[in-house]
Amino acid sequence: MTPRIGMMLASTVDSTSVVVVRWAAGDQEVTCGGSPMVDPTQADPTPRQAPDPDRSTGTLLGKRYATEDGTVELLCTRPGKGTLAVGGTPLRVKSAKPLPASD
Repeated sequence: MTPRIGMMLASTVDSTSVVVVRWAAGDQEVTCGGSPMVDPTQADPTPRQAPDPDRSTGTLLGKRYATEDGTVELLCTRPGKGTLAVGGTPLRVKSAKPLPASD
């Protein structure tokens, strides 16, 4: 499955849910807690197993998660215990850009 901008994805190991904001990574797999995320309209996202303990740093509501090169950006709409990753590489929380100084 190739994610598209605006697509919702749900975890199969916890309550994490995200929306794809930017996707230029081709056909790579989005995972949460070590398991592939699914389209909740196409498959049942009910948690079936526990997240991988090595991939359980958690997600935060309203935070954006991105790759180092900025080709992928996901917005967390429901937090959970699993770590988001694309192609096996964990995503980091995207920090806000500082506003210009106004005098």
